[in-house]
Amino acid sequence: MNVTNEPCHVSMFTEMLGGKWKLIIINIIRKRGVIRFGQLAASIPNISRKVLTDQLKSLEKDKLISRKQYQQIPPKVEYSLTNKSQNLCPVFKTIEQWVDQ
Repeated sequence: MNVTNEPCHVSMFTEMLGGKWKLIIINIIRKRGVIRFGQLAASIPNISRKVLTDQLKSLEKDKLISRKQYQQIPPKVEYSLTNKSQNLCPVFKTIEQWVDQ
């Protein structure tokens, strides 16, 4: 809440997408499309598998990514953006343009 007792959108955004990895994860999925856990882990060399797993669970809980698990051996899991997170794509493009300036 802000001083007018209305929800603070920046705080809500930060709560949902804050931290070191969430925006990076969403951006990689945005660029790659559907991606498997191992591919995602390889795309972020400084993240531990446990932290990646925790971040993915949090993003899934907030309905920002979709997780599809296939019933096969070895296990296969794919991640993709939801409609909610696809709405962030123009924001990422704006950020890229801003950084390039």
